[in-house]
Amino acid sequence: MDKLILVDGNAILHRAFHALPPLNNIEGQMTNAVFGFFSMLFKIITDLKPEYLAVCFDRPKPTFRQELYVGYHAQRPKMDENLVPQIGLVHEGLEKAGIKIFEIDGYEADDLIGTLSYQAVKIEKNAHVIIVSGDRDMLQLVNHRVNVLAPIIGITKMILFDEEKVKEKYGLKPLQIIDYKALVGDPSDNYPGVSGVGPKTASELLKKYETFENLYKHLNELPEKLSVRLAEDAEQAALCRKLATIVTNAPIHLKLTELDMAKLKKEKLINFFEKMNFKSLINRLSNGVENHIQEQKAKKENNNEQLGLI
Repeated sequence: MDKLILVDGNAILHRAFHALPPLNNIEGQMTNAVFGFFSMLFKIITDLKPEYLAVCFDRPKPTFRQELYVGYHAQRPKMDENLVPQIGLVHEGLEKAGIKIFEIDGYEADDLIGTLSYQAVKIEKNAHVIIVSGDRDMLQLVNHRVNVLAPIIGITKMILFDEEKVKEKYGLKPLQIIDYKALVGDPSDNYPGVSGVGPKTASELLKKYETFENLYKHLNELPEKLSVRLAEDAEQAALCRKLATIVTNAPIHLKLTELDMAKLKKEKLINFFEKMNFKSLINRLSNGVENHIQEQKAKKENNNEQLGLI
């Protein structure tokens, strides 16, 4: 089964920036997030051995969610001034390596990942998608062919979520994550949910009634106080559900040939790492990552030979 890795660029950059101590290149630029990003990327490549890989980023312009709800993300702290220029450096490194970047005004990286994973499963019958992100919103995308690999400590220890792991961790099916957030809200994204409904109550309601819609059809079965809260905040909860739902039809198109790991431009990436003074990453690229690239090239040549293309 061909493996496609979709990386949530902003989430991994933020994690790397806060997990690693300050680090500067020979020009005095801070590069700890850049180093951490590529270090994690190399770990993913050597551990998971994907055939295809892409990275998705947010853009600074407002998204459709801000149009739906003006308070969306309003409480998020301003990005650290030492992280901002490192986003451009990561873009530079990825572009030199020939690793495909997806970003588009009006959509979050979540939506681009959701769209690409949906397209991969739909058009490629053997595709196995692994999303790399610390954002638990991504768990709604999990199914029998889509997993989420989430960092839990620093940039090295991670947990792989399949359908069973989501249920074990949260007591919910992946798609119920959307309804759960509609009820409890999300402080990090700054939307409220239903007043007085916490995680335990939300989980119990969804275990019994399965979906947001079915819950609202059975308000008369609930304790009066809870029923009144749900009824009074019904419009607010419905809005929160829209905010929590990851889009799977963003205006981008998956072309696996553009994401082929066999096409990684090793020498250009080494030049970038030399500029960044990342000697240890050059060693890792020349060993474990290079081995995987050569394996992918050999696999492609063998497949082409069997098809009579060479």
